[in-house]
Amino acid sequence: MEKIKSLYMKRNIGLLFILILLSLPSFAQNNLQSINQSLRYSRYSRISLKVIPIKTAERTFKLQMLVEKIEEEPNFDDYLFSYTIVHSFDQRIDDEQVIALDQDMLKKNTSGHFYFEETVEIPSTREQAYVIFRATDTRQEDEYVYHADLISPFVVDQPSFGAYFGNDIPFDQNFLNAEESLLFKSDQGVSLYRYFYPQDFPIPLPPMETKVPEIAKETEVINEGDFLLNVPVSFDKSGYYFIQKDTTTASGLLIKTAGKSFPKVSTWEEMIQMVAYISTRKEHEALLAAENKKLALDEYWIRMTRDEEAAKKLIKEYFRQVEFANILFTDFKEGWATDRGMVYIIMGPPQEVYFNLDKETWVYLSEDSNSKITFTFARVKNILTPQYYTLNRSRAYQPVWFKTITAWRNGRMVF
Repeated sequence: MEKIKSLYMKRNIGLLFILILLSLPSFAQNNLQSINQSLRYSRYSRISLKVIPIKTAERTFKLQMLVEKIEEEPNFDDYLFSYTIVHSFDQRIDDEQVIALDQDMLKKNTSGHFYFEETVEIPSTREQAYVIFRATDTRQEDEYVYHADLISPFVVDQPSFGAYFGNDIPFDQNFLNAEESLLFKSDQGVSLYRYFYPQDFPIPLPPMETKVPEIAKETEVINEGDFLLNVPVSFDKSGYYFIQKDTTTASGLLIKTAGKSFPKVSTWEEMIQMVAYISTRKEHEALLAAENKKLALDEYWIRMTRDEEAAKKLIKEYFRQVEFANILFTDFKEGWATDRGMVYIIMGPPQEVYFNLDKETWVYLSEDSNSKITFTFARVKNILTPQYYTLNRSRAYQPVWFKTITAWRNGRMVF
């Protein structure tokens, strides 16, 4: 029988491990809201973390903690892995709360992932609970951090089932390429229900545009019926699916599906949509109206840079940013079309990233002064995803936004 660890249970994690962790700069940031989580958005990360909670009882959760191996054949011993349960973003993290994850605790070690699985029980006295998963690269003292809600005002309820790749690794991506399959598992019931939403979404307004965008009053939804657990299920259409065990509740799992080439761009039509952020309205309308999209795009880039080689470099860099935005920020929208994706594409990876219960804050450090540029994304409660954020727009962003767009158009943006 699987052992359940209580919220305040201490494990002997080794004096050396504790001393190393406490010596790191990030551990001086002793609560969740003060931890700089910028490495989760870096283009040069060696690993990527994710925690997927599955509810197994009223206040008991199975924590699927995944480490995606981005660098080739990473050595487990180069990292220190741990997790912590806290009941608020400002709760002090003491050393006795830190639970080490040693190599013998790995559930799986594949070519693509280190995979830990632990079970925690949250005391009935706690109204909120969050898990913090950390990995410290001992070679450079880089610290990767990922946190997830267990019990929170922004989560209706955690699902009691999980989605898995064919090798039994939990589905840890923000999207699934159309026509791929997933396996769903649960200790409760024999089947699940799925609903398909074929909705398209408009491109987000720029940061300085304060008018409220129009929101579709009706959303098309297609009931695709039920399917069996433990049997591979194919997702053939591009859009998003919502998977539920109990259709009388709001709890479920979002599966965003995209084309086979996603997160990369694959068509001229897609490219035209995505260059809206660095185009004038007249330029973009001309691209949309063009009969020969490829020719129109070629002329667009050459006219912007006045140099073929510069145009090639600009195209490569811009759509590299689009690819990262799709990987990092896809929810029910493609990542490039979200508020965070838009800011990421134009401004680049933020130097500082902080989370609080109701917001996410990005900080960019100015190269030519001591000033900072801050973007704040408000967290919005959404039954499809617990990580839905919208930018707090302000006219104050106009100077820096236009300045950065000009740098892009001049081919001077490199991250």
